[in-house]
Amino acid sequence: MIANFKTRYLTKKNIVLAAGVIVLGFVIFRILQSVLGGGEEGRGPRGFAVAVEVAPVETGSIRDVGQFAGTLIPKSEIMIAPKISGRLNRLLIDIGDTVGRGQLVAVLEDEEYQQQLLQAEADLRVARANLEEAESSLETARRDLERARTLHQKGIQSDSQLDAVAAQYEAQEARNKVAAAQLANKEAALETARVRLSYTRITATWERGSETRYVGERFVDEGALLSPNTPLLSIIELHPLTAVVFVTEKDYFRLKVNQKTTITSSAFPGRTFEGRVVRIAPLLKEASRQARVEIEIQNPEKLLKPGMFINTQVEFTRREKTTIVPFSALVNRNGHQGVFIADIQENKALFTPVKVGIVQGERAEILEPPLAPAHVVTLGHHLLEDGANILLPHRESPAGKPGKQPPAKKPRSQ
Repeated sequence: MIANFKTRYLTKKNIVLAAGVIVLGFVIFRILQSVLGGGEEGRGPRGFAVAVEVAPVETGSIRDVGQFAGTLIPKSEIMIAPKISGRLNRLLIDIGDTVGRGQLVAVLEDEEYQQQLLQAEADLRVARANLEEAESSLETARRDLERARTLHQKGIQSDSQLDAVAAQYEAQEARNKVAAAQLANKEAALETARVRLSYTRITATWERGSETRYVGERFVDEGALLSPNTPLLSIIELHPLTAVVFVTEKDYFRLKVNQKTTITSSAFPGRTFEGRVVRIAPLLKEASRQARVEIEIQNPEKLLKPGMFINTQVEFTRREKTTIVPFSALVNRNGHQGVFIADIQENKALFTPVKVGIVQGERAEILEPPLAPAHVVTLGHHLLEDGANILLPHRESPAGKPGKQPPAKKPRSQ
């Protein structure tokens, strides 16, 4: 009985003690909140100035620039390959050499094709002789037919004899046509042999572009046995070059053909190259959600090389005489984007909602409302509320007098 009474007494005592601690904590919290004046969103104590940094609102130009990274490729690349099989006898150029339009670059062994040419020439002579013989026989048959017709008209030859002579003439005429066709066939065979012989001398040819190009790669060595279309060399064009970049749908519809671009490379710091958009793919790849864009780059000094990594800038929009603030001045309060305008005379910060336009690096355009001339808070605004007191760094006011500071608080009596 006594034990039960002690247990109930201790339990009630613990409950009273816990309730007292909670009440005491709440009272302390309210006292601190009243003294320190913490904001609703924890943005600094009320009645105390917040040290901030400010920057003037500027009026100037700003650009909306797209930044893209890509790789350089030759505007055109030609693979030099033989049209016939054979052993590579000589390779006349190598990697890095210049190549002119129509220049001889390689020679194959041609003994077999020389022999085919001689055989074709001999067959052509035989065909011509056969044609001459057939033409002579046809002339003889023609005279026999005329004689037979004359004798038939005089009644010396019968109809059957005339028919026989006419049949011999027609047969000889057919043999003459066959001989003429064989001659044409042998002439074509001779021309084919000449063409195949010419294929042993491999030249670099192209239709458009610069007259001089360069050997990019060599794929075989002299003495190699080649089959038709085996690559020997790659011939590339270095001026102009093509930069390939991939853009997302955010920028895809902003790009246009013939837009001017600026190209930079880490290999040439401080150097820029001119370019323009020449091709835009009509689709975005499903896997990457990106589209291929090709930019033609002028490279008259041949400094840029295929395979280099480059950065390109495309200017979409430029605005002059517009309101500009530091990007660090932009804040969000209660779902609204804005800036804190610093009232330098009264040392207060006033929150002003704004409509932001172009953002270029650390600069942001303000479309609405007009702000200049004014100063905006760039550091310390995370502690501010609308109308909060601010403490500015020591600076000269526009009138040349020190800026107004909050009055110093009197020290408490001991």
